[in-house]
Amino acid sequence: MSRFKILALLPLAVALSGCNYVVLAPAGDIAAQQRDLVIISTVLMLLIVVPVMALTVLFAWRYRQSNTSARYEPEWDHSTSLELVIWSAPLLIIVCLGALTWMGTHLLDPYRNIGRIHADRAVDQSKAPLDVDVVALDWKWLFIYPDYGIATVNDLAAPVDRPINFHITASSVMNSFYIPALAGQIYAMPGMETSLHAVINHAGTYKGFSANYSGAGFSGMHFAFHGLDDKAFDEWIAQAKSTGDSLGRAEYLQLEKPSQNEPVRRWGTVDADLYRLILNMCVETGKMCQSEMMAIDAKGGLGHEGLNNTLPLAYDKYARRGTAFGPAPTFVAGTCTPDAPQGAATTAAIKAPLDTAPLLGAGLKRPTFAPLKSSSIFLGQPPKSDS
Repeated sequence: MSRFKILALLPLAVALSGCNYVVLAPAGDIAAQQRDLVIISTVLMLLIVVPVMALTVLFAWRYRQSNTSARYEPEWDHSTSLELVIWSAPLLIIVCLGALTWMGTHLLDPYRNIGRIHADRAVDQSKAPLDVDVVALDWKWLFIYPDYGIATVNDLAAPVDRPINFHITASSVMNSFYIPALAGQIYAMPGMETSLHAVINHAGTYKGFSANYSGAGFSGMHFAFHGLDDKAFDEWIAQAKSTGDSLGRAEYLQLEKPSQNEPVRRWGTVDADLYRLILNMCVETGKMCQSEMMAIDAKGGLGHEGLNNTLPLAYDKYARRGTAFGPAPTFVAGTCTPDAPQGAATTAAIKAPLDTAPLLGAGLKRPTFAPLKSSSIFLGQPPKSDS
């Protein structure tokens, strides 16, 4: 190759060197199956697209004005064989794409437990999966490991060839949890929980980020995902535990405040009930949990008395977005048990036993409540008399 050709190809080589083909070369089995789905679907569509493009050029060349040898049939209007080709070929492609998409939609459902580690290895049922609670904050990611009692910000790790169960929610606006090398993206929404099941097959450090724009600090809302062997993962857990810091409700409320380009942080201990409180949007002391509110609504609600059952927020994370109860930010206060002192933070939702009826929309379990009586204590203003 001449020197001039090499110089001509140099800009192309430089441009391609900046490309990252992680979606086409993933390190996790779920992402690999998604890659195969994309490739097969593209090839099936190209079976129609390429011939159409080629025939467009061929017809334009063959029937050009200067080609006097081409057959000229101005009265031609129908060909049964041509109609069969035109309609049957795309129809077969559509049927194949439909079947492929239907199977992929069910087999790669993020809520579905994975059935294999990779193509030639099934899941080891004797090995418990790794549970990770994920919270999208403004603008950072909080990861809680309930089985190990630790938490991290913008730092995530998992053992190679061990299934991972992600439980995902958000603190304020919608985000999208996405690790291209591991699996597809799934949304994180406040007051709701989504799930993602995946596995990492190759050790390494991979990039994770939010794939849904969520405000000023969105560009810095990324994290490192480490695929580690069992020994390295145990060392990573031990390193997090060695920090000695504790993440409780008060610490979380400080962490929840918007911040940009947050560095990696770790907590050696974490409140075991924190993720449930985040999911139920009731980390603030005295605030009614979403599950409690839905259970009360299912039993008929609080009536007129509920209009006064509000308390001011100590910190308005929805600043500049307007308020529902006037200029002062407020929230619905928790209803206390009759024998609890006024102002107690423990709510009936926490004390009450849980039954097995799931709440719609939140994927939570409904607390069991006794019928509400006039002797119930409300936080905030006392209920007004109807008289």
